Amino acid sequence: MATTVKLSDEAINEARRYSKIYSRSTPKQIEYWMTIGKIAEENPDLSYNFIKEIMLAQSDLNNDEVIPYEFG
Repeated sequence: MATTVKLSDEAINEARRYSKIYSRSTPKQIEYWMTIGKIAEENPDLSYNFIKEIMLAQSDLNNDEVIPYEFG
């Protein structure tokens, strides 16, 4: 469900700047930051890089891009 949210011009401009670097739309960049922030607040001991790797692994799993590891 889409909802309109008012953000400062400064926040929008920063999101727009980063969205171009990472090839995301501005709303998707804001959603990405929101997700990172939520995970960081709920898990203050995790580093940004660890959180990012978790998100990448979840994306791989959701897209069936995971190969089972076989021991031996």
